[in-house]
This record gives sequence, structure tokens and C-alpha cells, in this order.
Amino acid sequence: MRPVLNPLVLSLKESATLAINLRAKELRKQGKDIVHFGFGQSPFPVPEVIQKALAENTDKKDYLPTQGLPELCEAVAGFYNKEFGYNFLSSNVCVGPGSKELIFEIIYLVEGPLLVPVPSWVSYGPQAALRGKEIITIPTNREYNYRLTPEALDKACYEAGQKQKLLIFNNPNNPTGALYHEKEIKELAEICKAYQVIVISDEIYAMLEYDKWAMSSLALHYPEGTIVSGGLSKSFAAGGYRLGVALIPDSLELVMNSLKAVISETFSAVSAPIQHAALAAYGDFENVRPFVQKTRDIYRHVMHYLHDEFTDMGLNCPRPAGAFYAFPDFDKFRSQLAKKNVITAASLSHALLEEVGVAVLPGSDFYLPATNLGVRVAGVDFDGQQALDTWPGRHHVTEEYMEEVFPNLVHGCERISTFLNQF
Repeated sequence: MRPVLNPLVLSLKESATLAINLRAKELRKQGKDIVHFGFGQSPFPVPEVIQKALAENTDKKDYLPTQGLPELCEAVAGFYNKEFGYNFLSSNVCVGPGSKELIFEIIYLVEGPLLVPVPSWVSYGPQAALRGKEIITIPTNREYNYRLTPEALDKACYEAGQKQKLLIFNNPNNPTGALYHEKEIKELAEICKAYQVIVISDEIYAMLEYDKWAMSSLALHYPEGTIVSGGLSKSFAAGGYRLGVALIPDSLELVMNSLKAVISETFSAVSAPIQHAALAAYGDFENVRPFVQKTRDIYRHVMHYLHDEFTDMGLNCPRPAGAFYAFPDFDKFRSQLAKKNVITAASLSHALLEEVGVAVLPGSDFYLPATNLGVRVAGVDFDGQQALDTWPGRHHVTEEYMEEVFPNLVHGCERISTFLNQF
């Protein structure tokens, strides 16, 4: 049989992040020594308080309300209000099977083109394409650490015309590790207000900011038009639990009502035991805070280590300020790479994997031009339990400790250096 499918689906390929993860695992099963810089998954164990809550609630089998377990919605609102200074109520919270799904549902519901700063996470564009939605990419530049400027946002909004617009805004950023200053957030908020842009503020890495300024949000300066999304996957190290949250202000009540209606006709509700486990994360955060602080300290060190190694090699690489990604580019080696017929980020990623066993993702998967030689590096290929058990504090890390606890990060840098030294 040759079934007829939705043509919007036929143009879709498997998520680049999931595909590289499967490829790296497949090569390792074949006995190949692969450094896996391609997939952004927390290496740390799920905090014990969350694991315990899950184990204690395996008997919970009833369907929960479409919007989410009421106690969890209350805890999520309280968590975000206390930690980030928001002003949400439990009625503003919606629980879904990962923030990825909730973002897709909102993109599906809200009319108008999707504004996507470049580079941005791989799935925003394909999600909009599934809806047949126009995608307007907004360029950023390396010199500004790939952060969206008010001027670029203003230009994109003006050129999009009078129709309603939806902006996806990821802070801290995947794939660059960039974090926005408070002043920048305020300026971007003014542009969004002027054009009445609806914002999805993807704050899945909000607890993983580690530079000299605190995490800020468009939800603080443009609350009436900003939807915040987050979940368990990154700072709580529970990606496979598949639980995300969206916080939708009263001014966008129509979005919330429509979202609940769609949920009721699709996945109905998130697994009951998982929601009870999430209640331990958000409702008992003081027990989880030491874990988040310690893992953030580890991320800070390893990401700054990778940044320093890349810049010492001669790569262009903005210093990560949050999340667990770096975005080096090989532009200084463009002419040498061209002699090997490596002229795109995709061919560069292939060469790194095949020649030195390092898996990365090409910048073209994040909406950059094919010939941009930037790649995303996820600095999470290490034993998270070992790191937690032995972490001496970032001011006491030695070369010997790095080699012992983070060998793949060290060897990955050595392999990339070897790759470059052939030129």
C-alpha cells in the first residue's frame, strides 16, 4: 500500500538532536570510540526526592484534570513566582508531556507567522512547518554572542506587516549558551509591546544560568503578552519523565482555554505518577536546590573549560553564560577545509565524526546557512553521578581531576585539535 499523507508531514525529517543521539549510540555499540557532543541531555541522576515521590505514587492510576494535577499547578506557580519574580496563579499553569509538546500546541493554536532568532533550537521551525505557518528567521551575529537585538526584532516585526506575530524566545539559549542582560530584555519587551507580539519564552534552562548577571525574562517586562514554558528535563535532570509546564497570563485566557480543549482531544493528561513526582520538584524545591546549585557549578566549569579549549585552538566561540552548550565556528579554517571538500557545517560534522570520532550538530540544523561553519557542542558526555560524588568545587579542579572525571570532554577537545592540526 502507498498511503496518502499530509504533505506538510512528508517534508519533515527526524529531529536532528534525536538522530545524532541514535547515531552516536549505534557507533558505540559497534565498538567505536565516540565522544558524544551531539545530544543535550543532563548526565546527572534524577534527584532522590523526585525518584522517591515517583516510587511512592505508582498506584496513582486515575485520569488527572486536563490542565494538570491541581496541587502541581499551585506548586509550579509558586516556584516561578518565588524564583523569578513572576505573578502567576495556579489557574495560569498547564501541564504537558514535555515543554516541547506544549510549545507545539501553542504554535498550532496561535495564528500568524513565527519569528525565530537564528540560531535557535532545531524543533521550533519544523513545529511551525507542521502547521503550515510562515517562519521568519531573524539574524543575529557572533560578535554579539548570537543574542537578538532590538533593531533586528523591530525590522522583522515591521516587515511582517500588521498581522499577528508569534515570537519564540529561548533564554538561556540552545545552541549558543547565550544569556540576555536585563537591559536587553527591557528593550526587546518594548518592541514586542509596540507590535503586540505574542511571545513564547522558552525557559527550560532558566535555572542553569551561571554568568555575572541574573536570569531575566520577557515575562517580567511584557507579562500581558508572554507565555513561559519550562519543565523537568534540564535543571531537574529528568528528561525522560516527559513533563513540561506552560504559564499563560490571564490576558491570554483564550489561548489557555483553547489549549485545554486540544489537550482533552489528544493526550488527555500527563501520567499521574509523573505529575506527583513533579510535585516533589516544584513543591519541595528547597530539598532540590542544593542539587541544582551543585550541577550548575559543574556545568559552569565544564562549559568554560570547553570554551577556553576551543578558543586556544583558534576557533571562534562566544563564552557560554547558561545551559550546557557552546557554539564554536571553524571559519578561520575555511580555506583549508575547502581543500578537503568540507564547505558546509554538515560536511564538517560528518568529517569530525568519521575522522576523529567526535559527534556534533551542524549550525544549519539551527537555521543558519549551510555554509556557516558553526557547530553545536553539548558538554554533557560524562558520568554525572561520579561528578556529583567527587566535585571539589570549580576553584579546586585540577588537570588530573578533569582527565579522571571528564575524560570525554578532554579527549574530545584533543581530537578536534588533532583534526585542525592536519592543516
